[in-house]
Amino acid sequence: MIRLIAGAALLLFVGTTLVLSELRPFRHQTLAARVSPYLPGGRTHSSQGLLSLESFGQLLGPLSEVVGASAAKIFGVNEELPRRLRRVHSPMDETEFRLRQVGWAAGSAAVVVLLGVALSLPVAIVAMFTAIAPLLAFLILEQQLAAASDQWKARTFQELPMVSEQIAMLLGSGYSLGAALKRVSERGTGAVARDLAVVMSRVQQGTTEQKALEEWSDTVDLEAVSRLVAILSLNKEAGDLGSMVAAEARNVRTESHRELLEAIEKKNQQVWIPVTLAALIPGVILMMIPFISALAAFG
Repeated sequence: MIRLIAGAALLLFVGTTLVLSELRPFRHQTLAARVSPYLPGGRTHSSQGLLSLESFGQLLGPLSEVVGASAAKIFGVNEELPRRLRRVHSPMDETEFRLRQVGWAAGSAAVVVLLGVALSLPVAIVAMFTAIAPLLAFLILEQQLAAASDQWKARTFQELPMVSEQIAMLLGSGYSLGAALKRVSERGTGAVARDLAVVMSRVQQGTTEQKALEEWSDTVDLEAVSRLVAILSLNKEAGDLGSMVAAEARNVRTESHRELLEAIEKKNQQVWIPVTLAALIPGVILMMIPFISALAAFG
């Protein structure tokens, strides 16, 4: 009982310290935070003390990245986390996402321990669920990001033929490559339009169009996008770039149509499974009736 009271008092002290560190009378604004808004390209930094949410985040950030990356590789997630976050246009960076995973895992473990103590469960059961709950919390967040990444890639592949045709039409009308990409990014609202908006933003920052398009291709990680970027990279060499982009749009549309037919065939096969079971079970029952009758007669 004394240990429990001591632990609760320690948690209360740490929580009170973190809460008070966010209040203005208890905060200490560093010199860097006061000067940074007046520097070129500077931004306002939130003031923080020795014990604050920001300081704890900076302390646990590198450790969370290492632990999260190792756990993701153990469960077969080999794609880099920054690429997936860039792909779905997430406002979080790698450190913030890993801290969120660690926070959810620690919170779930704490909830399990509190429930075990409140319900007076056996120690073995509490220990087992304490080990399982953080793992499930970690995997849930990882699965959400993976699902969002796959969905973004699917949307990009579906929108790519139409966007490629728009680019080809604009190039054939006399637009330059940069002007065509900018017009598509401004007038579109889909996944490809948002990606092209990022491409044009990189171009405005001083990156070349070819480099920005290659970054987009590396982020999306689709073969169709890689082929389109390879064709667009011939802007200064090809004489009829619009027709080449239009031909690639037709190829991508053919691939999309083929994948759609494959998906329809798979769904048709899945539909027949319950129908087959529904017809098979009554048939087996009808076949068993004379068999049981014959066994009863011989018996």
